Amino acid sequence: MDTKAALGRYIRQLREQANLTQDRLARKTGISYQYLSSLENGRENFSIDVLAALAKSLDAPVQQLVAGAFAERDVAPIPTANEGYFRPNVPLPPGLKVPHLEAAMNESQRIFALINSNLRAHGRRPLFDYIQGNNFSGLISNILCDAINEHSPYKHNSHQAYPDLINPKVLTRGKPEGLEVKSTIQIGKGGESHNGRSGWHLVACYRIDRESCHVKFVHIMVAVLNGHTHPRPDWKYVGSKVNAVTGSRRTETYNTTLVGTTKLRDGSVYLDPTVVNFKRWRARRIGGKPPHAL
Repeated sequence: MDTKAALGRYIRQLREQANLTQDRLARKTGISYQYLSSLENGRENFSIDVLAALAKSLDAPVQQLVAGAFAERDVAPIPTANEGYFRPNVPLPPGLKVPHLEAAMNESQRIFALINSNLRAHGRRPLFDYIQGNNFSGLISNILCDAINEHSPYKHNSHQAYPDLINPKVLTRGKPEGLEVKSTIQIGKGGESHNGRSGWHLVACYRIDRESCHVKFVHIMVAVLNGHTHPRPDWKYVGSKVNAVTGSRRTETYNTTLVGTTKLRDGSVYLDPTVVNFKRWRARRIGGKPPHAL
């Protein structure tokens, strides 16, 4: 394998995923765009200083650049969010914008691709084969939550409590506006929570491509839900179920009512129509149909 060409291709891939032009990345790195072009095309050698500067500009450790460059080259491209699948009129938590979500989705998908590429390069199974379904969804929630923290005004709740993220610049009744993040492989399912509280909730639905081992978001729902103590709650208590096979007991859980699930579905800010068949969903609303409803 040509070392220069492999590194150059991977630098170009990361630059394009970050939506950076050659000129912009070159200026951030302190080199000419002609030199960057030669690096990306495998015509110039990388010095240690230039490689370190590129890594910093691309927000990727040097070891990631090297590992990524020499990982398997025959895998499918890392999935990215399709801009045409975003629904711009869906209400979002104050301060959160569609570009924030797009960047967080892409970063999360890239992280899983890097993990699985490294596992496969060492002859191991993909990550989802090591982690049970619900736990894997929890891991996706954590990584997406961290990506939103990196790419939006919503930051980790310092108390590691409800909600997952807060926007310290927006106060509601004297407290920072919050956002709870969950993920599921069950498209359009609605929400599931261990507390059923009021506030903004985001549910990310994903698919796993077992051939490429990539994780891909196909549906993102966002809505304000009434807590289970509200006069018109959007959550219902479903108890603590026991697995009939293993005998293990799940944590106490709340699921959204049909009204709450409809709120989330109406708040489909990202929807892949090739995967999501929303026309078959049942709906129940209190009041009129909002303008952003499906």
